[in-house]
Amino acid sequence: MSQAPPAVTALNEGGASRYVLLCEHASNFIPPEYALLGLPATELGRHIAYDIGAANLARRLSALLDAPLFLAGYSRLLIDLNRPWRAPSSIPEVSEATAIPGNVSIDAAERARRQAAWFTPFHDRVAAFLGTRPDAAVIGVHSFTPVYLGEARPWHAGILYGKAARFGSALVRALAADPALVIGDNEPYRIDPDYDYTVPVHGDAAGRDAVLLEVRQDLLGDDTGCEDWAKRLAAALR
Repeated sequence: MSQAPPAVTALNEGGASRYVLLCEHASNFIPPEYALLGLPATELGRHIAYDIGAANLARRLSALLDAPLFLAGYSRLLIDLNRPWRAPSSIPEVSEATAIPGNVSIDAAERARRQAAWFTPFHDRVAAFLGTRPDAAVIGVHSFTPVYLGEARPWHAGILYGKAARFGSALVRALAADPALVIGDNEPYRIDPDYDYTVPVHGDAAGRDAVLLEVRQDLLGDDTGCEDWAKRLAAALR
């Protein structure tokens, strides 16, 4: 039996970069006692369970920038680390039109158990580290599906930001300087304090620059794609 991963794995905490990387959807791991939340095993390979390619991209970006990185150890289906834990989407009963049987009608005790096991350790670790880096900028590393509920998405990547409009817009411009790329400015999502956690809490509320990087999953399907995008993003962030 494989050993259960930690709630958070920290890499390169001594890195010299001002950027601190978070990968909140790095893993699709679900402990055996949850019986895959009633899902077929094939569903764990989909975006509903984790952000495909994001962990690999984040590791390469950490190395290129010499940046600290915090990786989540458990699937977003158990509890989503980029959602306020009281939000309905924190523990979804339905994700991208797929019912999640193991999340239906769970009680307050189970919600509290998941928060204590996975959400709080991750964000407490990140907050404590950021407390030692007053000049840090927070970068969430994510990926998104090429098609969402039947609608194709034209962007190769997107930059999502809230209050850090100057920083976010500058990053959009840096990436969009390549005419071959379609870069979303607060696309394919928008930061919403009622829906998002990383940018509003670790960034905006603390007065830090903070963005989410979103790269389309089909561009991160192998090591070459992840390496190419890590180099592109590192150059833009520099």
